[in-house]
Amino acid sequence: MTFPENAIEKLGFTDIRALIAAKCLSDVGKDLVDRIQPQTRFDQINLFLRQTVEFKDVLTNDAPLPVDHLYPIRPLAEKARVEGAFLGEEDFFQLMLSLRTVFAIIRYFNERNGQYPNLEVLFENLPIEKDILVAIERVIDAKGKVKPNASPVLADILANIAKAEQEARKRIDQVFRTAQQQGWTADGNLTVRDGRLCIPVLAENKRKVKGWIHDESATGQTAYIEPEEVFHLNNKVRDLEFDMRREIVRILTALTDELRPHVPLLVDYHRLLGKVDFVRAKALFAIDIDAHMPELVADASISLIEARHPLLLLNFRSTQQTVVPLNVTIDKDQRIVVVSGPNAGGKSVCMKTIGLLQLMVQAGLLIPADPTSRIGVFRQVFADIGDDQSIESDLSTYSAHLTKMKHFSDHADAKTLVLIDEFGTGTDPLFGGPIAEAVLEVLNKKQVRGVVTTHYSNLKVFASNTDGVENASMLFDNAAMRPLYILQTGKPGSSYAFEIAEKIGLGKDILYAARQKIGAQQKRVDTLLVDLERDKKEVHDAKISLIQKEKQLARLKAENDTLQTYLAENKKSIISKAREEARTIISNANKVVENTIAGIRESQADKARTKALRNQLDRELDKHKPAKEKAAPAKQKTSETVAIQVGDWVKILGTGSEAEVISTAKNNLVLAMGELRTVQKRSNVVLIDRKKSKVSGGRSHQTQLADSTASFGPEVDVRGLRTEAALAEIEKYLDKALMMGFPSLKIVHGKGDGILRKFIREYLRKYGEVTRMEDEHPDRGGEGITYAYLD
Repeated sequence: MTFPENAIEKLGFTDIRALIAAKCLSDVGKDLVDRIQPQTRFDQINLFLRQTVEFKDVLTNDAPLPVDHLYPIRPLAEKARVEGAFLGEEDFFQLMLSLRTVFAIIRYFNERNGQYPNLEVLFENLPIEKDILVAIERVIDAKGKVKPNASPVLADILANIAKAEQEARKRIDQVFRTAQQQGWTADGNLTVRDGRLCIPVLAENKRKVKGWIHDESATGQTAYIEPEEVFHLNNKVRDLEFDMRREIVRILTALTDELRPHVPLLVDYHRLLGKVDFVRAKALFAIDIDAHMPELVADASISLIEARHPLLLLNFRSTQQTVVPLNVTIDKDQRIVVVSGPNAGGKSVCMKTIGLLQLMVQAGLLIPADPTSRIGVFRQVFADIGDDQSIESDLSTYSAHLTKMKHFSDHADAKTLVLIDEFGTGTDPLFGGPIAEAVLEVLNKKQVRGVVTTHYSNLKVFASNTDGVENASMLFDNAAMRPLYILQTGKPGSSYAFEIAEKIGLGKDILYAARQKIGAQQKRVDTLLVDLERDKKEVHDAKISLIQKEKQLARLKAENDTLQTYLAENKKSIISKAREEARTIISNANKVVENTIAGIRESQADKARTKALRNQLDRELDKHKPAKEKAAPAKQKTSETVAIQVGDWVKILGTGSEAEVISTAKNNLVLAMGELRTVQKRSNVVLIDRKKSKVSGGRSHQTQLADSTASFGPEVDVRGLRTEAALAEIEKYLDKALMMGFPSLKIVHGKGDGILRKFIREYLRKYGEVTRMEDEHPDRGGEGITYAYLD
């Protein structure tokens, strides 16, 4: 699929494999990683990607997967396959631990049936054959040794050994005490020589103790003697130990025979452990590089959004640097992208990023790019990167390039991705440029997809005048004289040779002489490119500013629509409630009047009784009498003449709505109308006299809200919280910070494994108001703190 053979290595895919292999727990998993190759079947690539996505979900959101012991099972199964062979104690112990892991993994996913459908394919309906594990556990103990009760014969032998050893020890203790009493022994206690328990006897007394001399001290002054009385008992122990070994071999052989019919199933278990370890390592690597699954399509196309080079990302993370994301599209209309620009501006990294991410996706690996990215499937990937000159093959640098160009021209098609770095270099530009242009023309006619980097002007002109070929450039800040590492399609870029040479301090006389030597036409072209670069950057900055203002306008419009809706609904509610209260008052009044008339009639107009009834009627009427209006209201004062404070009431000009001030920020006021919040300019409101509503026994809701808002600080600490709780807390603080106009929000999440930090940043990217995110300074928390900057 790839050409030449070292293309995978040149693009960095070999390094990716090494990083994944380092996360494997077993040699089986590492072997699978070493065999990772880009695939061309759509369904297979899709399955591999989805398996990695599901395992990533297991690692981040589910209970830990039981992968404690991943010993290789296949070598043990192959050994057990041979008739007459048997597995040792250590072999059965490793097999027992691995089988426990296999069964635990199968049970884990069986309990989550249907939750991880693509991972369930790995099991291939494997059964849990408990009989194998039961048979092994019946013989092997928790320390990997044969159990004393593995067979009745073994139990008897071990009992006899213990009895014989006890008798031998008792007898040698008696002899040792006698020798000590006689003064025959040397300093020290009983010792073992040649596997026998011996008495240390002084050399001059060695003839006084009957027995066999097994050793002497280095000085020759002490002899180590096994007493004659103990010798026969020790021989008996030795014979029993031989019997024990023969019985253990018999037990292990019988267990192996019992295991032999299950060898094919054991091999399947071996494959399962390897696959699980393999996919787990891919998922762990995906978490490390904050990778996602792009949208996989069948056609040969690429649309990368916010893509980053994974190796560069890991390297920069250790140095607290940020990788500039890449956005690029390659499809049937924009087939070949010709990238130009300054040296060290990121052209080669851009091309390698595209090639490496394509290989990763077709190998079933997630990539550090936005999930909305679209990646197609290519049958071939051709790459010409670096210097492949060969003394053995008599190839110069340019000859090696031409050899590859011949292969590209002969074998590339519409399903081929071609990557060429510094196209046409290695020979006289007068001839190298036209040859490169001719090759590019052939590739374009074949509908090849690809990325080409170059400094040649004729290739830039060819791309401008040819359908299917698109110019692109790496942006350069010619004011600060530094590359921006941002790819922009639609125009070629200048090499900035003179500007860079001037920055590094090359002599002015040399630069002047060089400018005189280049043609006037070339000088004008390069000047135009520099001016175009500057104008394009200004347009790009203006576009970003316009987008931010449009977002702000859309937010304000949404707030206004919400306010109008609230007012309309509230108006209907107030009128309806007033009508209901009026009906109640009228009804009650009628009852009071009727009761009063009836009372007067019953008392036959008694003065005292009549007066009392009239007083009662007056009291009922007073309940519904409106409060006396205040004296003529004071003249309304604008916010420009009087300072407005938290708790004041104002009227919004234009709408006439009244609201309470809950916070002030520069020229803006945060106002509360019931549960609704709005932000108004000071010049758009007037101060009014109105007593704050009070609730019996405590402060009003508006006052409490004003206090909480006034004490709000743009910093939230989510350490120790679970992911869902942390995101909910951040959302509340983010809403307040946006409402009150704070420029940034500080989020303290801690370092740990970095998983919470990744989820927080992924969540914040969904907010259009968050323009960028940065880590705190390393001396003040580093990766443990994120600053979210708001527009």
